[in-house]
Amino acid sequence: IIMISYKPLWELMDAKDMTTYTLRNMGKEYCLSGSTIARLQAAESVSTNTLDALCHILDCQLTDIVIFIPDNI
Repeated sequence: IIMISYKPLWELMDAKDMTTYTLRNMGKEYCLSGSTIARLQAAESVSTNTLDALCHILDCQLTDIVIFIPDNI
């Protein structure tokens, strides 16, 4: 059961014409690795440091990149 979805992240990146390659390159100063991007793509958990880095890179709020989906839906 997926309770946290990164769908908003992918939609925001699409709206900004960004690819995972671009994100990886922009994330170097935040230590955002290829394996972290892969975890996001697989809808796996990531650290709050990663979420913070994404917000800085994309100039957005946390609610712009993740959504909570209650397990009773």
